[in-house]
Amino acid sequence: MKVLILGAGVVGVSSAWYLSKAGHEVTVVDRQPDSGLETSFANGGQISVSHAEPWSNPHAPMRALSWMGREDAPLLFRLRCDPALFDWSWRFLRECPPGRTRENIRDIVRLALYSRDELGRLREETGIRYDHLQRGILHVYTNQKEFEGAIEAARIMREFGCERYPVDADKCVEIEPALRASRPILVGGDYTAADESGDALVFTQKLAELCRTRGVAFRFGTTVERLTQAGGRVSSVIVGSDSGRETLHADAYVVALGSYSPLVLRPLGVRVPVYPAKGYSATIPLSGKSVAPTVAMTDDGHKIVFSRLGQRLRVAGTAEFNGYNTELNDVRCQALITRTHQLFPELSPAGEPEFWCGLRPSTPSNVPFVGAARLPNLFLNTGHGTLGWTMACGSGRVLADIVSGRKPEVALRRF
Repeated sequence: MKVLILGAGVVGVSSAWYLSKAGHEVTVVDRQPDSGLETSFANGGQISVSHAEPWSNPHAPMRALSWMGREDAPLLFRLRCDPALFDWSWRFLRECPPGRTRENIRDIVRLALYSRDELGRLREETGIRYDHLQRGILHVYTNQKEFEGAIEAARIMREFGCERYPVDADKCVEIEPALRASRPILVGGDYTAADESGDALVFTQKLAELCRTRGVAFRFGTTVERLTQAGGRVSSVIVGSDSGRETLHADAYVVALGSYSPLVLRPLGVRVPVYPAKGYSATIPLSGKSVAPTVAMTDDGHKIVFSRLGQRLRVAGTAEFNGYNTELNDVRCQALITRTHQLFPELSPAGEPEFWCGLRPSTPSNVPFVGAARLPNLFLNTGHGTLGWTMACGSGRVLADIVSGRKPEVALRRF
């Protein structure tokens, strides 16, 4: 079949790779001049099955209320007259009870484990390199109550196959010696040895090159204006570029537009509860004298991750619900740097950090939408939230199986 993919981030390009391998004729459309230049550009850099606890959990409502009004809060809801945010927030609260949290952890772990394995197979098959490290992910805690809560979340994840185990503060320093100077403030951690890290942008652009060798066509600088339908099916996509407006046709259409997916789906009568959660990152250059981590880390209390990408340290996290606003907020940027120096006081960077923010496509449950939509030739691969890089290969493989009429190897929730 001819398949048209809307979106050339890590999820869209991974979808193109697996659809091409399945024998389809694939074209990818994106408004940017190259692949991976929006949400995939400077994300946290982690392949993190161990991040399977969704934001919507029993502790979330009270934490969100306690953080209200704090400009540097890890999770910040900006009060605004936005029906989409009200609807999303109501659905979010419905996902917070323990039973729903457990179901969501199960589904997230299932897809994330499958995706991590698929990434390993792709890496072995192609030899692709993207500053990846296979040294696990260490979660650290400086608050005893949060550490105790994390032990329960890790226990549930282990039930579903994610080998995330508690460790004491001394073991944290043994796993990552760069924490030695901050040992006095650590109360414990947990460690997932099989998790990984790597540069999502480099991966996306290199995989796009590999896709081209398989005949995948990329249409950059091309903005999706709308999808049209006829006879109960998607009939075309209207796009615009410097050359003018154009109508594109295919047999199947894949929407992988991240946070912008609901905007193109709504006119078709397809409504998905995906809302943009703005995340921030700082990329810090390192020298030979820098005391920086090489094991990927997560500071759960502050919702910040640390990933070593060659001679750079990527610090990323927090979530700000503020519509499609992509302006950098200096207070939130500096919060990343402040926490970095608290955990790594001997970091000694080689230069100033480069700040960035991007819109993560978040569902209330943190479970993405991967599969067929209401219209028979329309497919979705969106809503991965903070785990787009983690789930990209698995989602792409599952989507290719569904488009090809095959039963996926991993069971996904119907939507």
